[in-house]
Amino acid sequence: NAISGVTEPTDGRLLAAGRDLTGAKPHRFAARGLARTFQTPRVFSDLTVLANIEFGLKFAGRRRRQWLLWGDEVGVPWALRDAAGILKLVGLDAHAGLRAGDITPSQQRLLEIGMALSTRPKVLLLDEVAAGLTEAEVVEMARLIRRLRDELDLTVVWIEHAVKILVRHVERVIVLHQGRKIADGPPQQVIRDPEVIEAYLGDEMSEEAQP
Repeated sequence: NAISGVTEPTDGRLLAAGRDLTGAKPHRFAARGLARTFQTPRVFSDLTVLANIEFGLKFAGRRRRQWLLWGDEVGVPWALRDAAGILKLVGLDAHAGLRAGDITPSQQRLLEIGMALSTRPKVLLLDEVAAGLTEAEVVEMARLIRRLRDELDLTVVWIEHAVKILVRHVERVIVLHQGRKIADGPPQQVIRDPEVIEAYLGDEMSEEAQP
């Protein structure tokens, strides 16, 4: 919430692309290239899946793709230039005509990610996108996140209380406890940190994480 402008930090500064946005409203962060999802997906249930993405494009000030591209549009990946491309990117192109309220919860998470991508962010914040997913769905979600990161040159910040999930799918883990950073590093290093074990994992999780 702090790094998306929802909550003002009590100390420190928030910098986005070199600009100090401490205390700024969420739309200022969005304008600097930050997008986020929520723990409970926020989609327009009565609209079609396609219309949800189109709304995101309109909200971001983008029109339907034209034959001639101007300004910053030229540098935008083709997959993000229209709603159909975004749906294909997140694997929902076959569900474009369905109501968002009629697709599965895991598909709604994908749709919300697509809506976030429609703003063409530089930083994507994911809030517990693995919550409620099966183990197989978590694996697929992690693959998608890595692909989006690589293909779109995104910085992805994945917030997750289930540390067990994170350590299997990310390259770097930062652990906060009661507002204080207690660990920062590669997953296998963090998972063995005594303070992390005490705060979140327990001895059983530490043993399970051994390679």
